Amino acid sequence: MAQAAVVAKQPAPPRRRRGSATPRRLPYLLIAPAGLLMLGFIAYPVISVFYYSLQNYNPTKPWRNGFAGFDNFTHAFTSDPQFWGTLTFSAKWVFVEVGLQLLFGLALALIVNQTFVGRAVGRALVFSPWAVSGVLTSAIWVLLYNSQTGITRYLADAGIGQYGTSWLSDTSTVFPAAVVADLWRGVPFFAILILADLQSVSKDLYEAAEVDGASRFKQFLHITLPHLKDAIILSTLLRAVWEFNNVDLLYTLTGGGPAGETTTLPLYIANTSVDAHNFGYASALTTVAFVILLFCSVVYLRLSKFGGGDK
Repeated sequence: MAQAAVVAKQPAPPRRRRGSATPRRLPYLLIAPAGLLMLGFIAYPVISVFYYSLQNYNPTKPWRNGFAGFDNFTHAFTSDPQFWGTLTFSAKWVFVEVGLQLLFGLALALIVNQTFVGRAVGRALVFSPWAVSGVLTSAIWVLLYNSQTGITRYLADAGIGQYGTSWLSDTSTVFPAAVVADLWRGVPFFAILILADLQSVSKDLYEAAEVDGASRFKQFLHITLPHLKDAIILSTLLRAVWEFNNVDLLYTLTGGGPAGETTTLPLYIANTSVDAHNFGYASALTTVAFVILLFCSVVYLRLSKFGGGDK
């Protein structure tokens, strides 16, 4: 009886208030305002582009504005030779840039992952170009390619080439010159991501491979590359999207010239909207570019089986 009385006198546990935020929901409630703002800043431009892609919209010619349906898309695929030319160059630009950046980035990551004197300084020098903006990168390389004060003058002093040569105004050299300028900034991106993944590889795997008599090349082929698979897939996808949308470097470096040799589809879209004020047609081209990137990204992730294999 006494024990029952003591149990009866113990206070009941406090009841959880109905309607109060549970610990599980609280983080989502805290980030909800920022999430709604981000959604608004992203959703509104996207919806606006889709809307204007179906319109004839040119502020300088308001009498022609109105609903166009799919006329803008029909014109792009059937009557605009610049569209196909810029799309072809965009594919070439992405393939060359991403391939070379991956190759050199992987090599740099393997080098700075080794132990040597001054490794911290070496890593800082390798990664420093990635901290430079695209416009500043373009300004640096415009000075380097200057025919009066740049590389070509020093080569001419050494008896290589002629004075006054400009690689950016020659159709035979402008593409390699632009590729080298973008490589300088893009290679550190791959080096950073790949190095971060390299440092997570267990050294026991390499020691076991050495005991079994595996060469350095076989260790790289059967240990390093499989471990880096997801990092390589993700980095190449991200960089491909960025290179496809590359406007700042090519616009500042070449302006899309000479003779339209370095005009990508996004640069053509920028010229159509900003210079020609044809925002309706530019929106249609943007929608096409969005669909192309989305389709290629999905196919690439499917074929590469991203995240599907064990390291």
